Amino acid sequence: MRQYSSDIAFTPAVKAIQTAKGSRASYAKVEWSGGFRTTVTPDLAAYLADLDMFYLGTANAAGQPYIQYRGGSKGFLKVIDETNLGFADFGGNRQYITLGNLSENPQAFLFLMDYVHRRRIKVWGKARVVEDDPDLLMQLGDPDYPGKIERAILFEIEAWDVNCPQHIHQRFPRQAVTGVLEELKQRIAELEEEVVALRGRVEESPGG
Repeated sequence: MRQYSSDIAFTPAVKAIQTAKGSRASYAKVEWSGGFRTTVTPDLAAYLADLDMFYLGTANAAGQPYIQYRGGSKGFLKVIDETNLGFADFGGNRQYITLGNLSENPQAFLFLMDYVHRRRIKVWGKARVVEDDPDLLMQLGDPDYPGKIERAILFEIEAWDVNCPQHIHQRFPRQAVTGVLEELKQRIAELEEEVVALRGRVEESPGG
């Protein structure tokens, strides 16, 4: 039984290194204030609703870790209730490493990146695969997304925490950049037309 929710990350070995490196006191304050959050808050729900990708970490029975990119339509990682998330699992390259890992080790991790705003959220918990619940698949699916749903993966939250923005490289989705570029192209075209018109006036003026 963990004393604090943050003990899921701050194991005795981690705390020993924090002590040696001088950061234990500051993280002890996190524990005294209740540790990491353990339920979905309105802020987390809003954050999830804006995400169209995340990273899912699992490990096999021997502890060998694996991380997988998951992408979909915006908000495809859905809130089921205050302690559970879920998403539709689409067909891929048929390696099934994540499924194999979860079949023998339910411990899992979500790394939720927002590159535009340089934010990241870490979520610890347990995940399980659901393949025989049509209603759940319908709930988690998006009819407008061009991917074949093969199963659902449910994630039970044990703890989550917000990371600082240090060293996060800011990246923007193509659609956002495309819109800005189109506006710039239009403005450049307008300015070029103005330049041509001004040149014409200069050439037509006396002594031009």
